[in-house]
Order: sequence, then structure tokens, then C-alpha cells
Amino acid sequence: MLDPLDAVTLARMQFAFTVSFHFLFPAFSIGLASYLAVLEALWLATRREVFLVLFKYWIKIFALTFAMGVVSGIVMSYQFGTNWSVFSDKAGPVIGPLMAYEVLTAFFLEAGFLGVMLFGLKRVGPGLHFTATLAVAIGTFISAFWILAANSWMHTPQGFGINAAGQFTPLDWWAIVFNPSFPYRLVHTVMAAYLTTALAVGAVGAWHLLRDNTNPGSRVMFTMATGMIAVVAPLQILAGDMHGLNTLEHQPAKVMAMEGHYQSHPHGAPLILFGLPDQDAGVVRYAVEIPKASSLILKHDPNAPLAGLDTIPRTDWPPTPIVFWSFRVMVGLGMLMLALGAAGVLARLRGRLYDWRWLHRFALAMGPAGFVAVLAGWVTTEVGRQPFTVYGLLRTAHSAAPLDAPAVAASLLAFVVVYFVVFGAGTGYILKLMAHAPQADEPDLASAPGAPIRSAGITPAPAIDPDRTLDEGRR
Repeated sequence: MLDPLDAVTLARMQFAFTVSFHFLFPAFSIGLASYLAVLEALWLATRREVFLVLFKYWIKIFALTFAMGVVSGIVMSYQFGTNWSVFSDKAGPVIGPLMAYEVLTAFFLEAGFLGVMLFGLKRVGPGLHFTATLAVAIGTFISAFWILAANSWMHTPQGFGINAAGQFTPLDWWAIVFNPSFPYRLVHTVMAAYLTTALAVGAVGAWHLLRDNTNPGSRVMFTMATGMIAVVAPLQILAGDMHGLNTLEHQPAKVMAMEGHYQSHPHGAPLILFGLPDQDAGVVRYAVEIPKASSLILKHDPNAPLAGLDTIPRTDWPPTPIVFWSFRVMVGLGMLMLALGAAGVLARLRGRLYDWRWLHRFALAMGPAGFVAVLAGWVTTEVGRQPFTVYGLLRTAHSAAPLDAPAVAASLLAFVVVYFVVFGAGTGYILKLMAHAPQADEPDLASAPGAPIRSAGITPAPAIDPDRTLDEGRR
């Protein structure tokens, strides 16, 4: 066991804090970029003003979310060189190029078109502006692709060799990128981002419907959000099940910790719903179980044997209590999302989608659920990989830089203070933007006080009426 105050533990706490804070923003911006592309496509196809109003409403929130995601990600990456220099040295030949591909493809694409997307609606015309919006949305997906490829390789490494210096060196890039767990992680994470966005949009729509259920923008965003949840929530549960089966094949210790299986079960394993895992004793105390249900879920056979942590050296056990509970938080919230989607379908069928106040309150309460669920899933994934950074090959204790604990503790404290002040203020402003209902006179970003196009001393181009431009294009 590690000393609670040693440098490795403090470095792990620092990285866990910064990556968790950072992950909240991409989880929202990935889905929100796609939502903006859909809104603009619907506006171009139907010319209904409500879609343009919602686009202008959410693009300001996207701009802030994207900016905070970029800043928190850059800060986080420096820890590879400060706290985890040994890991960077050994895994750098594989991880470094994957991160570079993310910058060269995704970040350059996003950065190249983001300015047009944010400030160009009245300057470049609807067609080119939609192209920019679509490019940014595609860029966020490509970014997720490369980041998850790198992370998945750390869980299921393949396609590499080890040189005389002990470094992982690439032998087959196709095998490295498309490692065994990557497709499952990509699908599960991207759908989680879409669900997170749908829940947030649905909560904002519900908030304004509780105040005025006649507002067209609130109605449309609530309709789109509940429809998205109804479709994606069951697909996400299916993807999660497939991801779990893949994890059982390649990282069985993680699944044992998720299930709380300290002991092996040769004649069918129970599904432990709740309990108190005792890592030292190797038991789950006060367990509430469903007999043989775990074998049924994981092996599709109630009598199938399942190995437990007693088959693995204790030094290779993940921190089971953390994984056990984070997994249950994720699954429990997933079930609530499924219920919200089903309730939305029922309300729609009965023509009461804008009238059932209990549904609006339910959707409002579920607004933060996506963020909590993605964090719980991330904790399950990353803590369940311990005690390794590269699964089965490089231990976390052997990956850290030779730093003193006080130095790491000081930087951790600084991160906590700065993050909560800076990103707390940004999040507060986002909530303030969400608090006002979408209106037909929603201002553009480019016309806001202090917008870059004006502060740079550039004379704005003449305003373009999008509807007139569309009519002229058709003629």
C-alpha cells in the first residue's frame, strides 16, 4: 500500500482532479457542437426562425465551454512532463504521436473554423457558415477519436515492442490505434457526450417551460432533448453491456472490482446490488444480492463460473470500493435516463409533453446527471486499471517523476484553488446565460460588446439577411 501522503499518491490525486475537471467540458462541447450543426441544418432546410434563435442561444454557451475545455486540457498535459516523466519517457514513442495526430487533425480543424462559426453568420453567408459549424462538430469527434485511441492503448496495449531502454516502441500503428477496447470506448464515450448534452438542453428547456410553457424555443429544445434521450439512452445501455464484456475479456480484475467479486463462484456468481466492500478482508459486507444474475449478465448463463479477485495477486488488485461504487452510480443514473426518455415518449404520445410539470421537474433534476455519469464512468475505467498505467506492463508507482511530496502537494493545492475560482466563474456565467429564455431577438456573438471582430478595429461587413440570402440563392 502507498503512503497516503507520498509523492505518487499526491500526483495521482492531482491528475485525477485536473482530468475530471477537464472532462466535464469536452463531454458537453462534443454533443453541443453536433446539436448546433443540427439546429443550423434545420434552419436552412425549414427557414423556421425558432431554429436560428436556438442556434444563437446555444452558440454563446458552446463558446465558453469550448474555451474552458481547451484551457483545462493544456494545463493538464503539462503534468506528463512534471509528475509523470517516467511514463512519458517509456510510453512517449506510442502516446506522443497519437496526441500529435489529435492536434494536427482535430484541433487545427476546430481552430480553423471556430472563428467563422462564432462570428461569421452575417459575414460569410449561411452555406459557408454551416460548413464551418459542421467542421467544428466533426473536429470534436476526431479529437475524441485520437484521445480515446491513446487511452485505450494504455488499457489494452498491442502493436508495440520494447527497446533496450525499456521504451514502448510502435511496430503496427493500425494495431495500436484499433486496439481491442478502442471501438467500445469510442462508442460509449461519444454517446455519453450526446446524452450529457441532451440532458443539459432538456433541463434548460424544462426550466423555462415551468415558467412559461408557450415559449417556442423552450418547446423545441425540450422536444429535441427528450427525443434524443429516448433514442440514445437504450443504445448507451447496450453499448455499455458490450463494453463490459470486452473488459471482462481483457481486464478481468476491473470487472471483478466492479461486481465486488472478491471470491470466485464456480457455479454461478450473484449480482451484488449494494454492499460495503472491505478491501483488507476481501469481502463485501452487508451485500444485497440477486443469485446467479452476474453470471447471466456477463456470460449469458446463470450457472457459468466467474473468477474472483482471489485468483489474482493482492498487489494487482484495483481499489475495489471506489470502482464498486462509481460503477453503481453510473449504472443507476443510466437507468434514470432510460426512465426519463420513456416518460418523454409517453408524454408525447398523449400530447402532454409541454403540460406535465412533474416531467419538467424530473428533466430539470436530471440536468447534471450526464456530467456525474461520465465522471463516474471515467473513475470506473481509470481506477479499475490500477495499479498500472499501461495495463499489465507498467505500474503507476514506477511511472512517476522523482519529486518530493511537498512540491506535488503545493501544486495540487494551487490547482484546486485556481480551478474552482476560474472555472467556477465561467460555469456560473454559463448558468446565467441558461437562466434567460430564448427569444426571437437573440443577439449574435459578433454584435456583443467587446467581440473580437470589433475590438480589433476591423470594420464589420454589411449585415446579411440570412432569409434574403437563401431566397436569392434559390432564384
